[in-house]
Amino acid sequence: MTLFGGRIPDEDSVIPFPQKQYNDYVMVPGLGAQRLPPAADNDNAAADGGYYIGLDRREGDWMQTYTGRQYWPCDPRSNEVHLIDIAHALSLMCRYAGHCIQHYSVAEHSVHMARWLLRQYGPTVAMYGLLHDATEAYCVDVPRPLKPHLANYSEIEERNWLAIAYRFGLPFQIPNEVHDADNRIIADELVNMQPMPWHAHYNRPLGVKIQCWSPIVAETEFLATFQALDVARNAA
Repeated sequence: MTLFGGRIPDEDSVIPFPQKQYNDYVMVPGLGAQRLPPAADNDNAAADGGYYIGLDRREGDWMQTYTGRQYWPCDPRSNEVHLIDIAHALSLMCRYAGHCIQHYSVAEHSVHMARWLLRQYGPTVAMYGLLHDATEAYCVDVPRPLKPHLANYSEIEERNWLAIAYRFGLPFQIPNEVHDADNRIIADELVNMQPMPWHAHYNRPLGVKIQCWSPIVAETEFLATFQALDVARNAA
């Protein structure tokens, strides 16, 4: 591994703005506005007893992230969300459950979305485009036909999105322009799949070029795009 000189970078260099403190109320699915204390036995709990998005106790078990941290996907806290974990995981995760001609990562998909949205709508909407699939770093990329049939998946995915959005200072509601672009980009991505009749339904491409980046390139482009968008948002 040669990325970042063989080391994981100080995340302050990737996320240049100060992180939010957990001292206000946040919306939790099914619970309404909550301000809840962290579990005392959590190794990742804030030393100052900060608040978090989640339940009054940890639900489920934890997973190890790329940077060697603990993360509870069923009960996420936004102080446990780290950009480098998201970028790395998405760079290794293939779109369409891997049923592509070549490896095409969720990270590359997200970068193409962000860059197109930046030209059309500006840096804030573009940031949503970059992070709209960030939950998949913790919940994996489930194919659309399967997702509605997985009990509680949508609720768990929403919890993770709330934690991610709060971590990066975004209002929780993803703009409709992002959802529309997410559907349209399928038309661009179909060049990386074997032809089938259903492809004809996607006839409004964004006009982006799918390049099937290697994971290391996809991760680097994802991080660089985040940093550029954050600078642009702060300058606006």
